[in-house]
Amino acid sequence: MTFNSLTFAIFFVIVCGLMALTNIEKIRRLLPGNILRLRHWVLLLASYVFYGWWNWKCCFLMLGLTLVAYLSAGAYARDGKKFHVVLGVVFPLVILGIFKYFNFFIDSFCGLFGISRAGTLNILLPVGISFYTFQSLSYTIDVYRGKIKAEKSFVNVALYIAFFPQLVAGPIVKAGEYIPQLYEDRNISLDNFRQGIQFFALGLFKKIVLADNISTFVDAVYESPAEFHALTVLLAVAAYAVQIYCDFSGYSDMAVGCAKCLGYDLSRNFNLPYIARNVTEFWKRWHISLSTWLMEYLYIPLGGNRKGKARQYLNLMLTMLIGGLWHGAAWTYVAWGGLHGLALCVHKIFMDLRRGKKKNNSLPVVWLSVFFTFWYVSFCLVFFRSGDFRTALDIIAAVFTWQQGVMHLSSWALLGLGCMTVATLAAWIRSRKLGIAIEGYYPQLKLNTVPGLLVFFLFVGLTMGLAYTGENPFIYFQF
Repeated sequence: MTFNSLTFAIFFVIVCGLMALTNIEKIRRLLPGNILRLRHWVLLLASYVFYGWWNWKCCFLMLGLTLVAYLSAGAYARDGKKFHVVLGVVFPLVILGIFKYFNFFIDSFCGLFGISRAGTLNILLPVGISFYTFQSLSYTIDVYRGKIKAEKSFVNVALYIAFFPQLVAGPIVKAGEYIPQLYEDRNISLDNFRQGIQFFALGLFKKIVLADNISTFVDAVYESPAEFHALTVLLAVAAYAVQIYCDFSGYSDMAVGCAKCLGYDLSRNFNLPYIARNVTEFWKRWHISLSTWLMEYLYIPLGGNRKGKARQYLNLMLTMLIGGLWHGAAWTYVAWGGLHGLALCVHKIFMDLRRGKKKNNSLPVVWLSVFFTFWYVSFCLVFFRSGDFRTALDIIAAVFTWQQGVMHLSSWALLGLGCMTVATLAAWIRSRKLGIAIEGYYPQLKLNTVPGLLVFFLFVGLTMGLAYTGENPFIYFQF
């Protein structure tokens, strides 16, 4: 069940209807003091139905990880023994390692030492396991750090980990951001629905109109890079940067929108990443929930920047290498993470050398910085997209050797680049006029007015009319 399916639309209407019933005064009087618990049970059962729709057996895995997090954090809160926290951290990591990395590490070991291997274990990779594993770790670690108290209610912990809008592809939500909302009287409301449905519609447009249509061009070039002209390959490199942004930020927008319709707030996961002037700024704008998670739970515990420059650079590299491996069990993902780690280290060194000197914020310098950052990130994504190093190197070689071949300037790729550029400029101009920080392009129409409704339904109609009709799952479902 995906957000861009009719099945989900029916499912979500049913969930919203059940949640709306808890607003009825007779039901509230019938269950005084228990209405929040009823809502949590509705959402928890709905979340397990949503996840079980893909494979019901994997619900037991998520339930097991939830139980470990709940018991280990509760045991630590009672007796203060670190053993419980270690168990609550190590167990989920072992489970993640078995399901996601077992074959990868065995194959890498055998390849390194030239050992033949008869075959691989047929292990099913549960969708979203990387996301809900990180959330279970967040809960246990935050209880240990004293940021939150251990929950007495198992349902609250289970709902935090399984909440269906963000379950399979994020954003990664910290326990301290979500669990306090469970103690507030949050539910369906007209105002929340007006906001949420617009976030969802914008995300749907990014996914089924831009990302999915662009994917057909990108897939063709990556399957046979030797057949295409250098300009076509270069366009495919840029197009994939647009595709993955529209695909993943589209999912995040839909997740935020679904949660908002139900009365809950999720943090934004993207903030116009392609206007970043350097890779450090890029990671403050791209997949924000992952970058902040890695910083708080990996980079800082490794020592951060507190143990000298050499150690800081090592910590940056380790964090990004692990971040790359988190995305997938392949050396191409590790290379992608390593290239970003290298860029972060180079930027830190450059900033240290420039310390005390006046920054040049002239418009040409800013735009050149944005331009080079975008293309560096785009070429790093070649390793992210390619199935192996050979394909990645063929793509890069095709561009820099000015390879001859078929010219195919995809109209959808150009449209995607155009839409992203116009929306980015609109957000930048709006922020300048209002004197606020850029927070992405999230226009809010007044749906209680005729003009607002007219524009909204025209937008929805445009989305349906231009939608890609093939089967194309969200890119981050595989992680």
